[in-house]
Amino acid sequence: MKVLVTGANGFTGSHLSRLLNEAGHDVRALVRPHSDRSLLEGIDVETFEGDLTHGPRLREAVASVDRIFHVAAVYREARLSDATYRQVNVEGTRLLAEAALAEGGIPFVYCSTCGVHGEVAPPADEDSPYNPGDIYQRTKVEAERVVLGLHRDRGLPVVVLRPVGIYGPGDRRFLKLFRGVARRKFPMIGKGNVLYHLTHVEDVARGFIRAADMSEAVNGEAFILAGARYTSINELVELIADKAGVAPPWLRLPAGPMYAAAAVCEAVCRPLGIEPPLHRRRLDFFLKDRAFKIDKAREILGWEPKVELDAGVAQTLAWYRKAGWV
Repeated sequence: MKVLVTGANGFTGSHLSRLLNEAGHDVRALVRPHSDRSLLEGIDVETFEGDLTHGPRLREAVASVDRIFHVAAVYREARLSDATYRQVNVEGTRLLAEAALAEGGIPFVYCSTCGVHGEVAPPADEDSPYNPGDIYQRTKVEAERVVLGLHRDRGLPVVVLRPVGIYGPGDRRFLKLFRGVARRKFPMIGKGNVLYHLTHVEDVARGFIRAADMSEAVNGEAFILAGARYTSINELVELIADKAGVAPPWLRLPAGPMYAAAAVCEAVCRPLGIEPPLHRRRLDFFLKDRAFKIDKAREILGWEPKVELDAGVAQTLAWYRKAGWV
């Protein structure tokens, strides 16, 4: 097939592009002008410069492709306004889906997030209610409703995927966690008893490719993609420390005052366009349960996570060290 991958130069998008390329598909990578494309080095892709906010250019981007993998999003940038999040994550998704319809209804694989469920009663599944806790999660809920509405009302072939805690070689989201633990400078916040679920990026990318078959059982459905097991924050941090050959963190900070301090940081920094040094979304890692079932993806997609947590943590830590980040 010929496929379009938005956000192809990002962490998840680059792994997906590589696996698609290795499977023999022609990959068109939608990237913004002047964006960093280092993660695409060595991958045979057709680079297409464009922006999710420009409808006519998106129509050109989707022309002649057989599948669309929509991965791009504004994510974890607390300095940006809510309007920017909605412009990219919601309206950008709408424009891309409309372009897919205009080209005859190109099957559309949408990358959402388990964050649409917010804090859950673990383990949660796809039927758990929407409960977004921040602007990123709210805009992902809105974008899900857009694409599922276009499926229902206008017949767009759609599958929604909700990965959780994507990590692996090349990731920067969990770099502070790995680096802090490895250097013995990582403060724990709260008791560490809440649950967290990591998913290796290779498993996520394979799940996207399985979902792209777009059978009747998949069309119009949402699927959670998560690792084979979840842990408490304490267990996860202890595992990273073990792989790094250091003692687990000893410093623990109270959750309440830290959350209040984060709110103040956001209130001061966001109007100035400055990324807050501390914000509430990052503290959610310590405070909100994130644990999920993957029965639906197993049964319908025939998908199974292959990378065990121990091996994935060791592999990721080794990559960070090789890159000089830890």
